[in-house]
Amino acid sequence: MASISLHSSYTLGATAPEPPLNTCSVQQPRAALSRLHALLHSAAVAALLYYRLSNLARGAVPPLPWGLVTLAELVLAFVWLLAQSFRWRPVVRTAAPENLPGDEKLPGVDVFVCTADPKKEPVVEVMNTVLSAMAMDYPPEKLAVYLSDDGGAAATLYAMKEACRFAESWLPFCRKYGIKTRCPEAFFSSFGEDEREALAGDEFNAEADKIESKYDVFRRNVEKAAELEDSVNDDRPSHVEVIYDNKKNAGKDQSNKLPLLVYVSREKRPSHPHRFKAGALNSLLRVSGIMSNAPYALVLDCDMYCNDPTSAKQAMCFHLDPTLSHSLSYVQFPQIFYNVSQNDIYDGQARAAYKTKYQGMDGQGGTVCAGTGYYIRKKALFCSRDQQDEILHEPQENFGASGKLIESVQALNTKYGIFPKYVTRKENISDSTLAEAHKLASCTYEHNTKWGKEIGYSYDCLLESTFTGYLMHCKGWKSVYLYPDRPCFLGCTTIDMKDALVQLMKWASGLVQVGLSRFSPLTYGVSRMPLLQASCYGFFAFSHFISVACFLYGIVPPLCFFYGIPLYPKVTSPWFAAFAGVYASSAAQHFYEVASSGGSARTMWNEQRIWIIRAVTACLFGCLDVLLKYAGVAKANFRLTNKAVDQEKLDRYQQGKFDFQGAKMFMVPLTMLVLFNLGCFVGGAKALVAGGNAAEMLGQGLLSLYVLVLSFPILQGLIPKIGK
Repeated sequence: MASISLHSSYTLGATAPEPPLNTCSVQQPRAALSRLHALLHSAAVAALLYYRLSNLARGAVPPLPWGLVTLAELVLAFVWLLAQSFRWRPVVRTAAPENLPGDEKLPGVDVFVCTADPKKEPVVEVMNTVLSAMAMDYPPEKLAVYLSDDGGAAATLYAMKEACRFAESWLPFCRKYGIKTRCPEAFFSSFGEDEREALAGDEFNAEADKIESKYDVFRRNVEKAAELEDSVNDDRPSHVEVIYDNKKNAGKDQSNKLPLLVYVSREKRPSHPHRFKAGALNSLLRVSGIMSNAPYALVLDCDMYCNDPTSAKQAMCFHLDPTLSHSLSYVQFPQIFYNVSQNDIYDGQARAAYKTKYQGMDGQGGTVCAGTGYYIRKKALFCSRDQQDEILHEPQENFGASGKLIESVQALNTKYGIFPKYVTRKENISDSTLAEAHKLASCTYEHNTKWGKEIGYSYDCLLESTFTGYLMHCKGWKSVYLYPDRPCFLGCTTIDMKDALVQLMKWASGLVQVGLSRFSPLTYGVSRMPLLQASCYGFFAFSHFISVACFLYGIVPPLCFFYGIPLYPKVTSPWFAAFAGVYASSAAQHFYEVASSGGSARTMWNEQRIWIIRAVTACLFGCLDVLLKYAGVAKANFRLTNKAVDQEKLDRYQQGKFDFQGAKMFMVPLTMLVLFNLGCFVGGAKALVAGGNAAEMLGQGLLSLYVLVLSFPILQGLIPKIGK
């Protein structure tokens, strides 16, 4: 396995290289096998398409069904071709935090947590994310945590103050015993049982009991407040409040200090577009710029808590490496969910596919930004890599009229030696700074500026982080993907079909819209980034068109099987080997990727089922959503995912059952296709037995049977009696 060590030097004029901060290893066995597979598979696909097109050209086959099936196979082949970019050069990275400089040389980090609705995003869960971020293993004077409350709920502000009080006991406790699980809800649950047992002792047990009692009081207070006042206010002035700052650390030793904690509720008015999460993040960029002005920011979903307190130092192993830092925009960590069982049937981002794609894209110049769990260099949001000194030529036209904000941007752009000169946070945040923060969080501040256009998170796509990451790659910035053994962040994913499909539809709609816009990766991206990296983005943008292929495949072959119209060569024909080879090749590669990521045959089977379900439901509706928007029938709409856990749904999920409750709209095409395939299979099987044309129709029969077996859990969900 080829390995590249990336070294760093902390002092000018060093005579010997310092120990490496990180390593990057190309997965040679996987890369070689993937390239060989691509060669063999492409030959089989070429043969299959030649067979289709040549028969259509000769007019020897029914033109309509053959034409539709050929169209479906062309779409699948195109998407498969784009996917090979991920497999060409997968890399694995490791970090060495022990080789970092001392705490006094580490740069500042601002943590951005966004929430929007206390009903769909339970306040206790949000506060656990905030507490886990405050408790990171990082110098507290160089750490700041900002919560953006886009709902403006009184319960959220109250919970922030309660969380700060609890943090005064929780953080010293975590530091004293070196606790890794610094989300209190997780630590005191079954997830933290192993760690509690490893630390067990009279002193620890006594302190842990006291902390758990305090946490129970904190949780009850927050839940009670949320029950009394959890309404969202979408017509309000801005509200910025410093919950904890450095003046409260006076006289405390290092183990008892807390980081800066700030609550931000930006102004929202019905007459002004608020730009959803992108607008919230841009507001946090401005407010944090005049308060802490850290050069790096960690962006977290409100349900994605810090599971490893060393994540910031792991990310700095890349951001502080001089061989990378000049071009590195962000370090992306994986999205892993603590409420997903090993036999999960809902998770649309399966572990094997997720890891393979992100590691493969990392090898092409930078992975996609997942929207959470990434450490971003703020400067990369303000300029292209090759024009870093030009962002302040017209500062007011770019950043607005705030002198303090422009001063903070200037500080990020000033370099002395190896390390940039960063603004040191003031001991006390003055009243004038708070007044300026309210101005920066107003809904009119961005008028006549380049915020959302060329500065900050882009407003051109509802998938703000993914699209902004894409634009940064187009501007020459790079990114890396780090997949450590211990998950640095753990989140809560949806556990019922409706919420999962709503989320997938949102992603599909946003990505397809990018693919069909002037920013298309296959036109705009190809001219601004490496070809294979653009192809990876092209896969994300165009892979949702497999919904068209799957829909055609779900109608045409079963109908032709029912009427005895052959669409595939006889099993005795050499051409049949091309079709069988494509299926066997795809299945073998899928199993290899699943097995190499720790999955099982059941994992592979579940992923195939999810692939079909998402294709003919969320992906299909996502494509239709884009068409309606282009036709002017619908407008862009952010759909907030429900993260509140329903116990009845949780019980069904843990039993491995599909929950279609509330997802009737999505189930229309899926139900139709399953029942249609069932009817056609029964009728076609009778004709096959009676007609004696097994050689011509066996392939179609096996395909229909395969689809029905994959669809059995859907029948269980539609007809509960089948599952009893």
